[in-house]
Amino acid sequence: MNGVAEETVYEICIVVPKRSFDEDNNGDNLGVARLIKELEKLGLQVECFHGISEVFIKLAARQDIIAKAAAELQIKKPTYIGMDLQFESDQAAAFVRQPDGTLFSWSERFCCYNHLIYAIENKTGGTVKLMTNTKEFEWRTGESLLKRMEAEGIVKQVFPLHDEKRRKQLVRNWALNWLDFTSQPIDEVYSYFGTKIATYFAFLGMYTQWLFAPAAFGLVLQLWDFGSWQLFALPFFFIFVISWAVLLFQFWKRKNSALLTRWHISLSNDSMSLEPGYKKSSDSEFSSFMESHVELEKTIWTEKPKGMAKAFPSDEWLGNFRKFRNNAIVIMGIVCLQLPFELAYAHFYEVMDSDIMKFGLTALYLLAIQYYTRLGGKVSVCLIKNEDNKSRESSADSLVYKVFGLYFMQSYIGLFYHALRHRNFMTLRQFLIQRLIVSQVLENLVENSIPYLKYSCTKFRASRKRKHEKGSSEGKPMLPVTRVEKEYMKPTYSASIGDEVEDGLFDDFLELALQFGMIMMFACAFPLAFSFAALNNITEIRTDALKLLAMLRRPVPRAASTIGAWLNIFQFLIMMSICTNCALLVCLYDQEGTWKIEPGLAAILIMEHILLLIKFGFSRVVPEATCICVRVWGAFGSGTGVGKG
Repeated sequence: MNGVAEETVYEICIVVPKRSFDEDNNGDNLGVARLIKELEKLGLQVECFHGISEVFIKLAARQDIIAKAAAELQIKKPTYIGMDLQFESDQAAAFVRQPDGTLFSWSERFCCYNHLIYAIENKTGGTVKLMTNTKEFEWRTGESLLKRMEAEGIVKQVFPLHDEKRRKQLVRNWALNWLDFTSQPIDEVYSYFGTKIATYFAFLGMYTQWLFAPAAFGLVLQLWDFGSWQLFALPFFFIFVISWAVLLFQFWKRKNSALLTRWHISLSNDSMSLEPGYKKSSDSEFSSFMESHVELEKTIWTEKPKGMAKAFPSDEWLGNFRKFRNNAIVIMGIVCLQLPFELAYAHFYEVMDSDIMKFGLTALYLLAIQYYTRLGGKVSVCLIKNEDNKSRESSADSLVYKVFGLYFMQSYIGLFYHALRHRNFMTLRQFLIQRLIVSQVLENLVENSIPYLKYSCTKFRASRKRKHEKGSSEGKPMLPVTRVEKEYMKPTYSASIGDEVEDGLFDDFLELALQFGMIMMFACAFPLAFSFAALNNITEIRTDALKLLAMLRRPVPRAASTIGAWLNIFQFLIMMSICTNCALLVCLYDQEGTWKIEPGLAAILIMEHILLLIKFGFSRVVPEATCICVRVWGAFGSGTGVGKG
């Protein structure tokens, strides 16, 4: 749009089986050939690659094509005068650019691509008969060609492609840059992956950086002998970590607000989406992306618009009743099925003397609990489909609450049992060390090795198939020759409970939440846990980055601008940690188990109430948003810089 030659970057790929691809691309009645011609008419740059059993159609678009689609979608973007206005291609210079200097974010470009390719409709006024090498089908008037071909099985998948140049740069400056510890190029991550993934890594980096203070305090407390002052050191450490946790999330809200301002994401009432306002397109298969997270974020960040009458109160009551019913089903399943199972395992583990029997019992427990939690996740997915959720992100939040209940019971009930029933702090510390070191190390190995093993197996089968087709029986297996084919073989970034509602960030946030609960709720029993968590998270930042950049396909961007339901879960865990640590201190002071309200125990009860006041007091005193000036950089500067809010 500015007359400068643009580098061709292919960002979207359409996968077609070879049997459906027309070798002779002449003729308007040939299905795939017609699709390619229609894509080229839109101004898209099209390139085809033949793989082992598929043909890959790569798409790239000039900035003026994306700008035209953005204008059709009525995307609202911030301008240099501080207002969010509907984008117009002839006024592109008036709109604020992204942190990487481009006019559109990756989420906006992805939305525009989907609008373009799914908007190819039959406008001839009559039904058009198209054919492939294997079948013939009808393209009706006003019907999307790509949707029709997907329904006929002619198009297998549409997925985003990695930008190889930027991917290698991120691998070098981010995934393999271990010397920076918690420092990350968040703006580059946002430009490449979108808001939700960038928000996750920003939170992970800040959480890990804040862990250094309690880790150092806990290390001193664990290694240094305070003698008679030891009983006073633990309550002081307890007060410190509660205050630390409350301030962490208050300052995270401030940082999140600053990031949204820096990325020019508006949260005003009149914007249609948080990743800026989109006009809903019925052509796109990914319309859920354009609807995401509006309901929850408006509840958190904005007030309800005035004058909005409830048109169907009975439907609203019915929706609330369904949510209540589904939550009751999950709670009853946890109490009646999972709780007795967890308590039985904890009891038998405590009374068994043989280490071999304990090992066998643990192996059976892990097998059974994996099946139970997987089943519980699938049941939760089925339940939320019957709820009246306004968007995909609100459905995802509902799923988060339900599934976390299962994992909460699985992860902590055994620890509660050993701490409060038997008061066996040695066994409790062994469990904590096992969960924090062994389990998390194994989880990281499994989390990063499974995608690589899946990709290697797929590539090996494809190579054998190519070798068999060519009739070659000697030499090494022939590997795929195109990068796009290798990328197609990689697994998607999906959640362990399925990708109907959530993506892979569900598992990453779940891992963080369980870790946070473990180090907070048993801080007085094992202060060294914060050090283990800090070391694990430093590794987690780099391994998660490498997984996204090298082992998986490029994820579909999602417009969630906060950590959503996970913030409420972290706040719940802070409340639980106040109660559990007070109970642990009572057990330490009340060695005889008489539970008498002596001065020491009374002081603990008073301290619990004080900490609850601190928790709610800090939440009110520390502002959640920083004071950020209106975006008027264009009036004072070159108009291309990005402020660091």
